[in-house]
Amino acid sequence: MHRRSVLTLAIAAVAGLSACTTESENTDATSATAGTSSPAPATGAPQQTYQVTTQELQLSRGTDRPLPTKIWQPVGDGQFPMIYFSHGLTSQPDDYADLLNAWAQAGFVIAAPKYPHTWNQATVYNADDVVNQPADGQFVITEVLKALPAAINTEKIAAAGHSAGAITTVGLFTSSRDERLKAGVLIAGRQMPSPAPFSGTPAPLLFVQGKLDETVTYEEAYGAYNQVTWPKAFLEIPKGTHLPHRDQPAVVASTTTDFWRWTLYGDEAAKAKMPADASAGGVAGLTEAF
Repeated sequence: MHRRSVLTLAIAAVAGLSACTTESENTDATSATAGTSSPAPATGAPQQTYQVTTQELQLSRGTDRPLPTKIWQPVGDGQFPMIYFSHGLTSQPDDYADLLNAWAQAGFVIAAPKYPHTWNQATVYNADDVVNQPADGQFVITEVLKALPAAINTEKIAAAGHSAGAITTVGLFTSSRDERLKAGVLIAGRQMPSPAPFSGTPAPLLFVQGKLDETVTYEEAYGAYNQVTWPKAFLEIPKGTHLPHRDQPAVVASTTTDFWRWTLYGDEAAKAKMPADASAGGVAGLTEAF
């Protein structure tokens, strides 16, 4: 796009809030986590914590859209659900390593690409390229399933993202609906620049929002939330900023993991735990629940 949208200009103006980078991991190394190698559960949700390995797949959609994709994978036999994750502007997957590793430890494969024009080392940076990222997401999901057929349960795929990555995730449930997705988490997210209705098979969605966010405002996030007619919940962090997963990492990790266990493993006990985990410590809470 040659004309910057009001939304992307607003986000780009404070892109530094999304950038807060961490040191990248060795993509061939095993993450230092608790637990031992275990099989994926045949039925029900895992009851153990998995060790996690990481690798990077060198993917590209055509010749001009490289999409190197970081994989966090539980160490175990059998197939696990997959969560596709989209980073924010001027960011990268490793910036979310703590949260993504927590999900992987709980029994989920995570696939997270670096988007060609919005990650923090993009040769040509263009915030408006977020409109092309849902198509990137569809491509990466397909390629990861081809690359790791023995590791992923193709019937249990979800998507999540932060900031512009959450906007990308909204795209995967609206104008670029990917019917493979069974659930979604939107951290500091709102509608795409050209809004479209949520469409296709209903999928539970969890919004995570800091009330002090000045980049994607509380009102914008709740506006997107109100457009969802599917099962949904809104995790509000009253003193949270544009980085709620950094402001309250334990609450966000436990609540989102409950959500994934419920939506992708059918764990009703995890669903029942969500309100208590969301309000632990009195720093957040579900203003609305499923």
